[in-house]
Amino acid sequence: MEIIQVVGLALIATVLILVIKEQKPMFAFLIAAATGIVIFMLLIGKIGAVIEVLKRLAENSGMESIYLKTVLKIIGIAYIAEFGAQIVRDAGQESIASKIELTGKVLILVLAIPIISIIIETVMKLMPV
Repeated sequence: MEIIQVVGLALIATVLILVIKEQKPMFAFLIAAATGIVIFMLLIGKIGAVIEVLKRLAENSGMESIYLKTVLKIIGIAYIAEFGAQIVRDAGQESIASKIELTGKVLILVLAIPIISIIIETVMKLMPV
């Protein structure tokens, strides 16, 4: 049922933006940004539930918690970078949005290096000498 709320909110915001955009473009942007933030806030509870399930699965599998934390940080960076880039893109700043996306990708790569190293080490151990 949450999807009905999100779509309803988005449709109302879209109509308001279309009406206001010609006269007050700044207000139109603020409505768009606020709508995005409200939708994101509606999802935080769901994201928390998913994180708890993943933590439980990691504990049950015996996986070290550092790997799960790293993966969760990577996912968080990806979502935040995408969200920020979309807001900036809505304001008409494509260049800045691209820089946000690039920053997110670099930060993800930096966080992924330890995991990639462990995967390579594991594969090397499995290969015959």
